[in-house]
Amino acid sequence: MYSPGSDYAHSLEVRSERLLFVSGTMGLDADGVAPPTLDAQLELVWDNLRAILAGAGMTLDNVVRVTSYLRDAAYAEANAAARVAALGRAVPTTAIVVETLDPSWLVEVEVIAAA
Repeated sequence: MYSPGSDYAHSLEVRSERLLFVSGTMGLDADGVAPPTLDAQLELVWDNLRAILAGAGMTLDNVVRVTSYLRDAAYAEANAAARVAALGRAVPTTAIVVETLDPSWLVEVEVIAAA
């Protein structure tokens, strides 16, 4: 088996009573507007995910799976860095390039959390 690397996990066992499946979340502000830069959108994505998780009594510590949808493959490195910065640990993750996202949405992230 190949080495997973420092920001990636092949798997993660979860023994939980509660699971939260979070829909794809974009980097939109409170008015539903996407800022023009990838970094600004990534910051908003993780802020929005924190708010969604808080609504379920969870935090980013509860995230056990991340799927990212990127408008362009060139966004992969910045997306991975933002994920690692937000989570502070490796979890199973997949990034998919989806050119059919709304042109103003550069990234969309969905997570699964367990408590």
